[in-house]
Amino acid sequence: MRVLVTRPAAQAREWVERLRAHGYDAAALPLIGIEPAADAQALRDAWAALGTRQLVVFVSPNAVEQFFALRPAGTAWPEQTRAASPGPGTTRILLQLGVPRGCLVEPAADAAQFDSESLWAELAPLPWQGARVLVVRGDGGRDWLVERLRGAGAEVQTLAAYRRAPPRPDAVERALLDAALAAPQAALWWFSSSEAIDHLSALVGAAHDWRAARALATHPRIAARAHALGFGTVHEVRPAAADVLQALDTIVRP
Repeated sequence: MRVLVTRPAAQAREWVERLRAHGYDAAALPLIGIEPAADAQALRDAWAALGTRQLVVFVSPNAVEQFFALRPAGTAWPEQTRAASPGPGTTRILLQLGVPRGCLVEPAADAAQFDSESLWAELAPLPWQGARVLVVRGDGGRDWLVERLRGAGAEVQTLAAYRRAPPRPDAVERALLDAALAAPQAALWWFSSSEAIDHLSALVGAAHDWRAARALATHPRIAARAHALGFGTVHEVRPAAADVLQALDTIVRP
């Protein structure tokens, strides 16, 4: 069974390498395109004011990568500014890019999910009245965490560090898609975003019958969207690497 990794291209390549190293037949089939933000100056201004923030929330690895792509040369992360991450993938990149471990806030390692709700469980006990918070994300996105921070008294600004775009499959990716559609039992779709499922539906067409297809989803909302599209089998798993590999052992190597 081939595992189709549908994350944006950069993260898809990393996961394909990891899965192949563990003996899986994995291939990247990105279903979300990532483009630079329309307002690059806003990101430069955010870096200039970074030391005045009590907290910067990064909603995804893409938010980190695109924000740090415009970091002024020689600029270190300010020690007085916390950086919040919803899960281990985002945390890993923040650490790689020089954010001190002591500045990081993230969900507990045993959290049921790695998402805004689990991150808020760690942030909620802290004093937010009058605090200046920046939420770095793509264009649009959920406002759930923004609303919680504002409700706690924080002054919250959102910043679009990148734009999401529909996928533009090349010839190799189109061949992977066609093969998965022709032999659904030989493919396992790994979804880490509901938007990726929407893009897949748009690529294939609403009339396609997904009942023989199988999916791995890293959040209940994503699993619900896969079910809604018509996937016959949907396995739900936390996005932590150990959990994903354990799930694949069960699904691919029963």
